[in-house]
Amino acid sequence: MNFFYLAGQYFVFLRRVFAKPEKQKLYLRNILTELWNLGVGSLGIVVIISAFIGAVITLQTAYNVTSPLFPLFLIGLGTRDSMILEFSSTIVSLILAGKVGSSIAGEIGTMRVTEQIDALEIMGVNSASFLIMPKIVAMVLIAPVLNILSVFIGIFGGFLTIEATAVIPTEDFLYGLTVEFIPFYVTYSLIKSVVFSFIITSVSSFQGYYVKGGSLEVGRAGTRAVVYSSILILIFNLILTQLLLA
Repeated sequence: MNFFYLAGQYFVFLRRVFAKPEKQKLYLRNILTELWNLGVGSLGIVVIISAFIGAVITLQTAYNVTSPLFPLFLIGLGTRDSMILEFSSTIVSLILAGKVGSSIAGEIGTMRVTEQIDALEIMGVNSASFLIMPKIVAMVLIAPVLNILSVFIGIFGGFLTIEATAVIPTEDFLYGLTVEFIPFYVTYSLIKSVVFSFIITSVSSFQGYYVKGGSLEVGRAGTRAVVYSSILILIFNLILTQLLLA
């Protein structure tokens, strides 16, 4: 029963979030601010994680290739497809659920317990739309950019690893990056990144918006935001894979 109550409350919450803005210019300014805070603020961790993931995928694949019948260019192909299909969308989103999700839940939750949201409501402002819609729109817009950047950084990390270790010829790795490329894989990855970014921001905002209590509850809301977002990302990863690649 609690699940259905929370689900209904969540969809009612989304209806309030996407209500027509009172002052569109103000919302545009808030969206630009959130693009900087959520997008540029996440750039560093996305670059670091992607570079090391690409390097590790390349090395693990290369060191586990023992058959002389296995073409070496498949190592480059495997790195490329792994980054596009799974790591740059799903794994990076799980990391962002921890960074961005906890931050959003903490910010909104603090505003709730300090009665700032109540003050907005008293002034006749739709607080859910004013505070949360810019975050969702900004994250949905910046997520594909982070996704594409992650793919290139991961592949570049694999390339640097090949150059440093000489585990396979560089020519084979570069050839593998170009062979049998399927453009729809990029579309699939971008769709996942958009869906996952919506989940992260909406679920985290929902947890923070309905906080009751004090600072201790704000911390618990941040934890729930990360856990629920991560679980939903994994569930929708399975659903989208079945729908788009089957």
